[in-house]
Amino acid sequence: MTKPNIVFIMTDQLRADCLGYGGHPDVKTPYLDSLAAQGVVFDHTYSACPSCIAARAGLHTGREQSHHGRVGYEDGLPWNYEHTMAGELSAAGYYTQCVGKMHVHPLRNFLGFHNVDLHDGYLHCARYGSVPYRESQFVADDYFHWLKQELGADADVTDTGMDCNSYLSRPWIYEEKYHPTNWVTDRSLDFLRRRDPRKPFFLMASYLRPHPPFDAPQCYFDLYKDKDLRPPFVGTWETEEYLKKEGRIFNSRTGPADPELIRQAQIGYYACITHLDHQIGRLIMALIEQELYDDTVFLFTSDHGEELCDHHMFRKSRPYEGSCHIPLFITAGKNVLPDLKAGSVCHSIAELRDIMPTLLDIAGAEIPSSVDGESLLPLTRSPEDRKRAWLHGEHSYDIFSNHWIVTETDKYIWYSQTGQEQYFDLSSDPHELTDRIQDPSRQERIRELRACLIRSLKDRPEGFTDGERLIPGRPYPPSLPNAVLP
Repeated sequence: MTKPNIVFIMTDQLRADCLGYGGHPDVKTPYLDSLAAQGVVFDHTYSACPSCIAARAGLHTGREQSHHGRVGYEDGLPWNYEHTMAGELSAAGYYTQCVGKMHVHPLRNFLGFHNVDLHDGYLHCARYGSVPYRESQFVADDYFHWLKQELGADADVTDTGMDCNSYLSRPWIYEEKYHPTNWVTDRSLDFLRRRDPRKPFFLMASYLRPHPPFDAPQCYFDLYKDKDLRPPFVGTWETEEYLKKEGRIFNSRTGPADPELIRQAQIGYYACITHLDHQIGRLIMALIEQELYDDTVFLFTSDHGEELCDHHMFRKSRPYEGSCHIPLFITAGKNVLPDLKAGSVCHSIAELRDIMPTLLDIAGAEIPSSVDGESLLPLTRSPEDRKRAWLHGEHSYDIFSNHWIVTETDKYIWYSQTGQEQYFDLSSDPHELTDRIQDPSRQERIRELRACLIRSLKDRPEGFTDGERLIPGRPYPPSLPNAVLP
């Protein structure tokens, strides 16, 4: 049988619930809703280390975080992994292309792709200081190179006046065709034009948005500016300690203290999502017009979420649902994956490490022994089945450094620097409004999940546990020694 084409649609900082099919009362995503309705939705998918670099290390290697070695955010470490998603698909006969965000080192490390049209967004480490040529975004990033050719040497994404980690928002100041989201679709369509038609293709359309800056074109802001938006989720356990300290800092970890700025952040985030959805629609229409859709498998996900002022928090790296719970679905044209149960929802815990083995399984390629993830392909045929009972997540994040165990029904959190613990019953409290760590009726369950975390951390170099108890206050760098390979 002919191998299916694979279109992997990757987004950045898109939380699981900010999609129409995810049940959000405000956000409109008609194209993604249509794709999801024709496929299998994995509604318990998580990013085990929810920030850009660490999450993508798991994605591209299929390995869990203690094996790929990246447990926080750290730029400048070489990516020298032997087995990668694109490398294995290339070896299996696929013509492989990434368009958009890679966020690896060096910037033009292709990780096994035949070609990369690169746009990583605004990377602080690659834009200022004494940066060697190989790390200069102004040379290495294809979008920045193109934008300056189109609009002049002074044109930049910073012309909106917003930072790449900011809660500030305002409409895009140039014509829509110059927006990075449009550019990813444009370059993806150009790949379809120039691909080798004799080979099946693997296209990773890696969109930067809705990662800040929140700068969609004006028409998308207009969709939300007059709506009565659902407020952020704030429960009974939060305090305003950090909000009072950081709530007036434009790139804070708490988000704004000003309610109007919170609303503006929501409008900007939702505008970026709908803009993204429409550009994905362009890609889908092109595949239909070129008679490729029916022979193509689609996988959609994100690297991590966005707290968006839930629990007085902003951005990612947190153990809460807004940060670590991500979307994922698999859809297929009518000529491929004939046993896929279209219109189904699978509740099994899934993670980014599962994508590489899933795509290799779809391609009929061998899965390397180094891969920790498991193929989700069998679950598209039997969505009622399960792959794992629980997942260990974590992130090095100074005083907020955290480890967590999540299941289909609940979550245990341990802050490794302070020793603070939390427990949430997700089945009855999906937005984590009530911390039940002191609930007498849940103590046995909390001990079970704590024991899962102790097992996960038992042989780690940080010394988080002696095998019997958790030990707070241990040094926790963002990268383990095995992150840097020769």
